[in-house]
Amino acid sequence: MPVAIITGASRGLGRALAEALAGRGWDLVLDARGAGALKAAARAVTRYGTRVVALPGDVTDGGHRAELVAAAHGLGGLDLVVNNAGILGAEPLVPLGGQPLDGFRAALETNVVAPLGLLQEALPLLRKAPAGAVVDVSSDAAAAAYRTWGAYGATKAALDQLSAVLAVEEPGLRVWWVDPGGMRTDMLAAAEPDEDLSGTPAPEEVAPAFLRLLDRRPASGRYTASALLEAL
Repeated sequence: MPVAIITGASRGLGRALAEALAGRGWDLVLDARGAGALKAAARAVTRYGTRVVALPGDVTDGGHRAELVAAAHGLGGLDLVVNNAGILGAEPLVPLGGQPLDGFRAALETNVVAPLGLLQEALPLLRKAPAGAVVDVSSDAAAAAYRTWGAYGATKAALDQLSAVLAVEEPGLRVWWVDPGGMRTDMLAAAEPDEDLSGTPAPEEVAPAFLRLLDRRPASGRYTASALLEAL
């Protein structure tokens, strides 16, 4: 069975992707900071009969990233890395003039440095996979200027550029950086607590867009979930 590492898998899009892949028979290594929430997510995923290794920890910790890759190796290899874990840097979001620099540094570490570190650990296994792939979860804030989203958007723009260069340097892999669009998640609620999210899609409604990438394996590049869903 193919094996995937998914970071930030205890809730939101990460959990939705874990369930979607498990439903297709993937074995999974799941990461999140909260042990209790991660255990609950892993328990939900195991009902599909796949093997699941849940490792609570912080993706900014190099030792934890090494454990994730070692767990994938123990399951037989690694076919997919989903860099989904992310933080806002300020909750609720604030204009750049009031952005706490410590929060921005923390967001850079989680949203940019940690994905690169995990990829560095994972590349030897991904190169051996018959169809190795990387999915880096981006944001429309990486490509457009939205008030209060500057710091977070800057981290996602940096991740987009890392993804683009990785795609050039690793032509044997598929590297997709994907803007999922707005989703009804705890993260978006924390970013803009006064916003009405009732009409915003749930992560489970967005997950099929990512499955389409795996089904069709288009060229490495930037994709939006909305466009992928329209093509379903």
